[in-house]
Amino acid sequence: MSSENALYTILVEKIKHDALLLPTLPEIALKVRKAADDPDVDLHQMSTIIAQDPALSLGLLKVANSALMGRAVKVEGINQAVTRIGLREIKSIATAMAIEQVFVSENEIVDMYMKNSWQKTIKVSAVAIALMTFYLKDNKHTSLAVDTLALASLVHNIGVLPILMEAEKHPDVFANPTFLQQAIIKLSSKVGAEVTRAWGFSEEFTELVESWSDLTVLPTEAHYLDFIRAGAIYHDVFKNDSTKEALLRSYVGKGVLPDENFMNTDEFEEAYDAALAMFS
Repeated sequence: MSSENALYTILVEKIKHDALLLPTLPEIALKVRKAADDPDVDLHQMSTIIAQDPALSLGLLKVANSALMGRAVKVEGINQAVTRIGLREIKSIATAMAIEQVFVSENEIVDMYMKNSWQKTIKVSAVAIALMTFYLKDNKHTSLAVDTLALASLVHNIGVLPILMEAEKHPDVFANPTFLQQAIIKLSSKVGAEVTRAWGFSEEFTELVESWSDLTVLPTEAHYLDFIRAGAIYHDVFKNDSTKEALLRSYVGKGVLPDENFMNTDEFEEAYDAALAMFS
């Protein structure tokens, strides 16, 4: 049996028996999520927790000062950043900002794949977030929220991590990137759903991770899936032109896009660059 087929068989069997090694959520994200679920926590206590992690602190300052928050006055401290973002939103935003810490490996080749995967993820996320900012201007009473979308878009392809971690044990697989990509396409959504369950995310996130690439799942109303898939279209993750055109038409009908060519406009590019800057 080739190493490629062996890897695929191993992955399928481990998924079937819940034996696949899953990445753990960064400790700082766990602390923030636990604190956010405490009804007695206040802004000062949350700021103290976040300040323990310099990378997360910097990320949240970028979010607080981004065009996403729509404020002209710059904040310079974590207390101000948490106040601006808000305790309800900080749980999702802080988790999203901490996710990058999971995309690392001591193996040079695996680390390269993980970093490439992370870069593609944040580019898709930046499109989704940019489009959501426009959508919210015209749909102020929607139940959709940017903080939820930010986290959803950053974990939508999280299933790639356990696959790469398992593939690390089969070095020959990395000599065949086409096969590895096919394994990721076939299995990452199911694996990703297991990761979100292990991390204690809501079923909403699990369903989204499991179905984002399944284009038979088509919500009738504007949905987080639409914004993430629009990002996938923009970055050519979906290859079939007729499929992309059909999706774009449906997004116009649901108000996700003003028109089918909106993502080619300077207005969108400016919003996309601002969203991308949060992750740089």
